[in-house]
Amino acid sequence: MLIEQHDLPHEFPEYGARIEALKASNEEFARLAGEYEAVNKEIVAVEEGAEVMDGFSLEDLKKKRLRLKDELYAMLRAADGSG
Repeated sequence: MLIEQHDLPHEFPEYGARIEALKASNEEFARLAGEYEAVNKEIVAVEEGAEVMDGFSLEDLKKKRLRLKDELYAMLRAADGSG
């Protein structure tokens, strides 16, 4: 089964340089990005079968990933001057 990529560079390819710049200059962005990456890594491990998790817990993780993604996107847009 092909696992869809949800890491930040795949989610926001147009913001690749800005993501790296904000990770280096904005502690809150760096913290949220790290949390997003950890949650995404856990989801991928479950989807690939390396870890076992019940469906409800997996859905909760996916919702958390989405909330983090929304927060990160808002910060990217604000830093871009378009949000």
